[in-house]
Amino acid sequence: MISLLRIELYKIFKRPRTYISFGIVTAITFIIQLAMLSGGRDFIAFGMQGVSEQFDIQGHILNGYLVTYIILQSLLIHIPLLVALVAGDALAGEANLGVLRLLLTKPIARSRLVLVKFISSVIYTILLIVWLAIVALFLSLLLFGPGDMINMKSDAFVLILKNDIMWRYVAAFGFATLAMTTIAALSLFLSAFADNSIGPIMTTMGMVVVLTILSNLELPLFNIIKPYLFTTHMIGWKGFFDDPVPYAAIGRSAMVLVGYTVGFVTATILYFNKKDIKS
Repeated sequence: MISLLRIELYKIFKRPRTYISFGIVTAITFIIQLAMLSGGRDFIAFGMQGVSEQFDIQGHILNGYLVTYIILQSLLIHIPLLVALVAGDALAGEANLGVLRLLLTKPIARSRLVLVKFISSVIYTILLIVWLAIVALFLSLLLFGPGDMINMKSDAFVLILKNDIMWRYVAAFGFATLAMTTIAALSLFLSAFADNSIGPIMTTMGMVVVLTILSNLELPLFNIIKPYLFTTHMIGWKGFFDDPVPYAAIGRSAMVLVGYTVGFVTATILYFNKKDIKS
């Protein structure tokens, strides 16, 4: 199992396109940080107009913690595509190259192969989120400095003291990793049905976009199905920046994401065990 995982990780990280994801994360983060450096104060002043009329808020509002939150809101919508680039290619890419048929002639259980593909995709996802944490959080703190964070919501704002923020980001990045793991499991599942990685990647993104729209539409019909959509629970990381933190809601979202992940991986194993690789 370990040797298979090493081989799979080697195949993932020898491909140039794997590093494109890290480059995209870096580029988008830098763009947002530069935009905040040049016009961030005006942006914050506009967002705080109503609040400033009622409260006397002093201090360094535009700080690294707030900029990181803005980056996360922007990037965590697009990272599923970067995860799908690898997970969607896990089985379909090898089938397209004819490697999958050769690989399964060896005494390797198909279920073990699927698990190795999934674990390697999860490791890639973890590294991508860790890199996001480095360039978003630590670089933003370096550029803008620390300070108390004001979480500006549509109907309220939450003030979080700077000595109470770091653990929230650790938890938020951990939850984001869980959400992206669900995307990896979905993309791997779709990859088992295809002989070309483009299909699983595009289908994954299409499903994420459509389900995200359904999750955000405030209509009675969609309110019934919202609790059952994994996209509804992918934004659970935002709960760590509420006061008090809604641990029960975050826990439910985490359980839904874990359930979807286990379901996708189990379905992949069941299908792949019966898949005809000779045709």
